[in-house]
Amino acid sequence: MTGGPGDPRAARTRAALRQALLAECAERPLASVGVAALVRRAGVGRATFYVHYSGLEELAVDACADVVREAVDALHAWRGIPDPAAPPPALRAFFEGLAPHAALYRELLRPGGGGPLGLVLHRDLRARSIAERTLAGAPEPELIGSAVAAAFAGVLADWLHGLIEAGPDLIAQRVWRLLISLHRTPLS
Repeated sequence: MTGGPGDPRAARTRAALRQALLAECAERPLASVGVAALVRRAGVGRATFYVHYSGLEELAVDACADVVREAVDALHAWRGIPDPAAPPPALRAFFEGLAPHAALYRELLRPGGGGPLGLVLHRDLRARSIAERTLAGAPEPELIGSAVAAAFAGVLADWLHGLIEAGPDLIAQRVWRLLISLHRTPLS
């Protein structure tokens, strides 16, 4: 059977579907995208689409998964003692790079950080934060990991939805200071 994680044909098909979805969503909201137009653009059959995805939202979350990885990496793109006044350049670049697909991110990441993309972001960021705190021997890795993930997902979503007014550089600075504060807050 094809379609496994190591099957290059399945990987190419999923990549074509992700690219087609991003192109469709650049022209219209996700709710207006149809499977027929999507598979036509991707050059695959409708049945092939359903072999890989149960629906458009699942494909959209998969297509946006890179933004989650970029967010997690950007927040952890420092070594040593973090300087609250200087967010990692990767964090600034992350916020600056959201514009091309911001409308799609807003559909998948609801205010407050919920929605299907918010769940993936929270899960991945929490896991990375816990792992790094555990490795460093920092106290309360689960608690702080949850707080960091919730704060970042919520602020990101609210910023994308226009509930927080700031440009990419300013939001990166504010988020960085907020997350540093969470890491440094005494818990006992």
